[in-house]
Amino acid sequence: MSDSKDHPSRRDALRTLAAGAAALPVAGALGRRALPTLADAPAPPDGAEVPATAPHTGPRGTPSDPDLLHPKRDWPRKLNATEMVALTALCDTIIPADAHSPSASAVGTPAFINEYVSHPNQERDLVRVRGGLAWLDAESHRRFARPFGRLAEGEKTQLCDDLCYLPKAKPEFRAAARFFDFVRDLSAAWFYSSDAGMKDLQYIGNVALPRFDGPPPEVLKHLGLA
Repeated sequence: MSDSKDHPSRRDALRTLAAGAAALPVAGALGRRALPTLADAPAPPDGAEVPATAPHTGPRGTPSDPDLLHPKRDWPRKLNATEMVALTALCDTIIPADAHSPSASAVGTPAFINEYVSHPNQERDLVRVRGGLAWLDAESHRRFARPFGRLAEGEKTQLCDDLCYLPKAKPEFRAAARFFDFVRDLSAAWFYSSDAGMKDLQYIGNVALPRFDGPPPEVLKHLGLA
C-alpha cells in the first residue's frame, strides 16, 4: 500500500475503483405493506368505464421492491466494540485523511459496513468480515504484540501490504486478502458516494445550473453542427 513517485497513490487508485464499487448493493428495507386491490376501490358510477387493468397486488418493502416512502432500519448491528475498533482502523488505513478530504471513518464508513453485513440477507458477508477482523487482530498480535487498532500507521501499512493485491498475495494470506478486497470495495463505495468523497473526486453533478448556454461554438463546429 506504500505510495511512490512511480505509482499512483492509494487515493488515486480508489478514485478509479469508486465508479465500479459504488454499484455494490446496499441492504434494503424489510417492511411490508399491501397495495390496494380493485376490491378496495369504490364502485364506478353507472355508465362509467371500468379500467381494463386492475392495480397489481403483492408485498412491498422487500429487498427487491423496497418501500422507499417508509424505510425501515430495524435489524440489530452485529459487530461488537472490539471488532469495530479494528474495522475503523482498517478503513482509515485504506482511505486515510489527506489535504483534500477526511478519512473513511470521518464519513461513517465503519458504521455503514456494520449495517451492511448485519442485514439478515448478508450472513456470509458477516462471517467473512468477522473472520477477517479476528485474523487481523491475531496477526497484529503475532507481529507487533498489539491489536490492529493500536498499531502505528507504519505497522498497519506493513501488514496491509501483504493483503492489498490478491494476485500477488502469498498462499497463507489469500483468504485475508479476499477479506481486505471486500472491505476496500465497501469503503470506496460509501466514501465516494458521500459529499466529501464526491468533492474529492471533483464530481460536479447533481448541481442546479442557473442557466445552460449549450455546447461551446468550437465544439459544434468540430462536430459539423455549426
